[in-house]
Amino acid sequence: MDAKQRIEELRSELNRHNHNYYVLNAPEITDLEFDKMLKELEALEREHPELYDPLSPTQRVGSDLTKGFEHVQHQRPMMSLANTYSIEEVDDWARRIDKSLEGEEYGIVGEMKFDGTSISITYRHGRMVRAVTRGDGTMGDDVTANVKTIRSIPLQLMPGDWPEEFEIRGEILMPWEVFEKLNAERAYNEEPLFANPRNAASGTLKMQDSREVSRRHLDARFYYLLSDNLPFDNHYENMLAAEHWGFKVSKAMTVLHSLQELDDYIAYWDEHRKSLPVATDGLVFKVNSLRQQLNLGYTAKSPRWAVAYKFNPERELTPLRFVSFETGRMGIVTPVANLEPVQLSGTIVKRASLHNNDIMQELDIHEGDSLYVEKAGEIIPQITGVDVSKRIPGAAKIMFVKECPECGTPLTRIYGEAAWCCPNKYGCRPQITGRIEHFCARRMMNIDGIGEETAELLYESGLVERIGQLYSLTVDQLMALDRMGEKSAVRIIEGMEASKSVPFERVIYALSIPNVGETTAKRIAKSVVSMDRMQQMSVEELAAIPDVGPIIAQNIFDFLRDPVNIRNIEDLRHFGVQMEVDSAKLAPTGNALEGKTIVISGTFSHHSRDEYKDIIAAEGGKNAGSISKKTSFVLAGENMGPSKREKCESLGIPMISEDEFLNMIESK
Repeated sequence: MDAKQRIEELRSELNRHNHNYYVLNAPEITDLEFDKMLKELEALEREHPELYDPLSPTQRVGSDLTKGFEHVQHQRPMMSLANTYSIEEVDDWARRIDKSLEGEEYGIVGEMKFDGTSISITYRHGRMVRAVTRGDGTMGDDVTANVKTIRSIPLQLMPGDWPEEFEIRGEILMPWEVFEKLNAERAYNEEPLFANPRNAASGTLKMQDSREVSRRHLDARFYYLLSDNLPFDNHYENMLAAEHWGFKVSKAMTVLHSLQELDDYIAYWDEHRKSLPVATDGLVFKVNSLRQQLNLGYTAKSPRWAVAYKFNPERELTPLRFVSFETGRMGIVTPVANLEPVQLSGTIVKRASLHNNDIMQELDIHEGDSLYVEKAGEIIPQITGVDVSKRIPGAAKIMFVKECPECGTPLTRIYGEAAWCCPNKYGCRPQITGRIEHFCARRMMNIDGIGEETAELLYESGLVERIGQLYSLTVDQLMALDRMGEKSAVRIIEGMEASKSVPFERVIYALSIPNVGETTAKRIAKSVVSMDRMQQMSVEELAAIPDVGPIIAQNIFDFLRDPVNIRNIEDLRHFGVQMEVDSAKLAPTGNALEGKTIVISGTFSHHSRDEYKDIIAAEGGKNAGSISKKTSFVLAGENMGPSKREKCESLGIPMISEDEFLNMIESK
């Protein structure tokens, strides 16, 4: 392959991986692999300047700009750091610093490189003003409303000598403990798992519902302070000052004075990082003096005075025992590699998901193969490759099953997805028992006492083959089950009775409609108001509901026309389960906004945008999505877009602040 072909191939691949990483939050390769490809492209472009392209991946950084958020220009560009993968490369960087400073004394600050999503927050007079994602380094998304929900980030600073205005940069993180719980929930709901806490934090920060962001308990660590009036002339003391003002700063931060200290620091944290409560993927080294930083300057993409050292991912080779195929609640069949036990990142790994047929075939796994298992900062073990040199001669390639491993039904491929599914929804044991367990779970109908084991017993005994039969159960029937005493049976029946008051949105979630999770169920309930209305709606009407779209709309439409589901819904209605939104939530609480059409713009402190929409509707007002001559006023929060402000001024539309709006309602 000639240089031109290789350059074009690398550019195409890097653009695709950039999009997967920054926009879709679904990387296919490791950071190390990406950086190797980028370095190869940089070298080829240096050798062949005649093939220069201003749109080459080497001329830009990835972007996480997302529709639905206001794009904001950074006052100071957020540049990326040069990456190294060996102690020798870090030492070479330090020697270049020494040479550039011509023997002048200097210190290097070593600190942890946290694996999250970058954020820049501006404070004015000790109060948070705006939080912006890194974006493409020049422009980022305004995510102030979501960042305000992160309790470890101060909204008002502690007393101190902070500048009147400054910018502080850091990483938004999802702690391991929170990440494990979130993925456990997603696994239970058969939703795609987050590959690592970084992707989970990034996806959470871009959610439109700040209440859901708050529920996910994000955290943060800060690493750089910028201002025209900093308290100290060095990075280390500035970050200690920021810690006194209320910011979380890495406890690993220290000043190093020699190559030996630097090497020892790397060796120490390469081992001890595994015990930290949040994910890390390396270390960062910065020249401490701000004056020296200024003198050292920048390249086109990164500062010369700083470098990132990336930890190599932990990887072990272990023999494959066998591949099992497991059918889940929604019928999706997942291949699982069952391994000879191996220790990785402090835990014993025996199993690792192969996800789907496409990934399994790409890995080209044969019987008895030795597989590479990685965590690479991820808590979920990943099969990343095969040691072909250890393959047994003549070993058969492992093929994906063509029939359901539970009921023998031929599998079908889900349109537009990599998943294969068992279509025997109402005759396949794990699908039936999975729906029963899901229906009774705490965040659905909250029927205490029916978990996985009891759901299996109810099905095997013939008492419950579909969820509508649950409410026909009696204490005597339950007591006849293995290991079921009177106390447990009574508790289940009492739970059934209490579940009849569970709100409509949780009933929708409990039904196991494909791709309808908790948040989407809330949106649906709010829009359709009742099950009767939901059953009458067309695919087009369902698709118009926020967060639904055409694919989920078709799933809902088909689900509600299946004879088994129709019968289930009729049984639930008969036994008194909530089939509509509580009328108290729908009834107007006043008429303060009667006859008024209101547009909401910006971010708010007291309530979320959705809550303000509910308040407007409850007070007799009408919510509108765009400003026109019919607009009565705009409820204007912080960071209202300049185009909307200009339109208000040109049309003479009043802009009411959050406090003025609440006072208006209270006074009437």
